[in-house]
Amino acid sequence: MQLKNFQYNKILREYDKRQLENRHELEERVKHIYSILPELKEIDDQIVSNSIQSAKLSLMGDDQSLNSLADRNLDLSMRKIEILTENGYPSNYLMPTYHCKDCKDTGYIENEKCYCFKQAIVDLLYSQSNIKGIMEQENFSTFRYDFYTDSYIEETTNLTPLANIKKVVSSCKEYIDTFDSTYSNLLLYGNAGVGKTFLANCIAKELLDRSHTVIYLTAFQLFDILEKNKFNKDQEKSEANEQFEYILDCDLLIIDDLGTELNNSFVTSQLYLCINERHLRKKSTIISTNLSWDNLNTNYSERIFSRLASNYRLLKIVGDDIRIKKAFST
Repeated sequence: MQLKNFQYNKILREYDKRQLENRHELEERVKHIYSILPELKEIDDQIVSNSIQSAKLSLMGDDQSLNSLADRNLDLSMRKIEILTENGYPSNYLMPTYHCKDCKDTGYIENEKCYCFKQAIVDLLYSQSNIKGIMEQENFSTFRYDFYTDSYIEETTNLTPLANIKKVVSSCKEYIDTFDSTYSNLLLYGNAGVGKTFLANCIAKELLDRSHTVIYLTAFQLFDILEKNKFNKDQEKSEANEQFEYILDCDLLIIDDLGTELNNSFVTSQLYLCINERHLRKKSTIISTNLSWDNLNTNYSERIFSRLASNYRLLKIVGDDIRIKKAFST
């Protein structure tokens, strides 16, 4: 799965930009803190002087003096922290800050691509799947239970919509917490507008925040890529094949609105190929659909239905159309 040179360079330029921003922000903090706490500059100057002296002592083999200087620098560093905290600043105020603490915004950990670099590749290849902006509005902190009524029992779940959604959200959070230790998949189903996509975005945000690669595609987008991968030629086929490999190998694939695509034998065969290959690789998938469980059995092949029944946790969401409620509340 090779990026084109211009794509690779685009990602690297973004990392270069982050590193420059990090250095600039640190320089501004240092400049600020030196102006109001000049003692810190004196300490830093002494640490630099000691470090230069340490290099000379190392060349001379004077280990005793070298150890003494190291202890002095440690004491000076601790004194810096004391001064910062005494004056209301965090202890790490003069430390660099990073978008990704694991790779320190280099994109690599040793010789391996960092997860953030892999997600940057995903976001580049799937411009439509970069849901980070959406997740600022759709996450567990903005999830509203007041859209679900507690006034009646829904017969298929034997719960009120409110009690049911609380149970579903609990299951989603358990799915997130056990994602690294337990392979599992989710099928979110229910009528249109009950919050399936919102919940999928909540899960996506949590897993992205925990350093996992996530691809979000509507069913239409997924099958468009699968069609290009199978039938296009030359460059377009190569690009679609690269996308297809990421679809199979990302940590989490979200297929939204299954059932809205034009269903035919090709779609059915490609859907089975996708979910079965990801199952074999133990890569988790979340599918959302407006179709009922019975309609899933009718619309897709027995192999797909069997795979969903045996390898997916079924979470039914019930209630009124939230989009209509929002429209009337504005």
